[in-house]
Amino acid sequence: MSRISLAFSSFFGILFGGELPAGVAKAFGYSKNARPAEAPKAPAPVAQAGDGAVQMLAVLQRDSRLVDFLMEDISGASDDQVGAAVRMMHEQSKQTLQRYVTLVPVIDGVEGTYTKLGGTKDPAAVKLIGNVPADGKAPGGTLRHKGWRAEKLSLPVLNPRHDLSIVMPAEIEVE
Repeated sequence: MSRISLAFSSFFGILFGGELPAGVAKAFGYSKNARPAEAPKAPAPVAQAGDGAVQMLAVLQRDSRLVDFLMEDISGASDDQVGAAVRMMHEQSKQTLQRYVTLVPVIDGVEGTYTKLGGTKDPAAVKLIGNVPADGKAPGGTLRHKGWRAEKLSLPVLNPRHDLSIVMPAEIEVE
């Protein structure tokens, strides 16, 4: 078939029949039942071990601008200026942690008092400091810090289409 006859056939077939005539479809290599080819999907990013840490940084940055504060040079700021900035950031960061992480003390005791070491099963849960015996074992000592254990973590679901290494996207104001 010539191009003109294919054009007329297509026009009148669609106008009166509502579909492309079989002869035209065959001439162009189309099948009436064929679906359009789908574009190949990009592979979903594979979750890395550090993604949760970067996500927590992103949440703290979003809620309290913690990363901005830590990356800023505050050597020229007065104690009053730093204190005012930290007070608001502290409250916002605390709320964020409480929303997404349930923290419990490793040793539930009073700091500054004598504490026995018998109850801890994980050696990484307690760090001995000071005059530690050569064998690395001690019956107890003064509790200097209770430690923290993440009992429950409930971070928001990650969007796999976004670069998971982005803590905070750059912001550009368009005027």
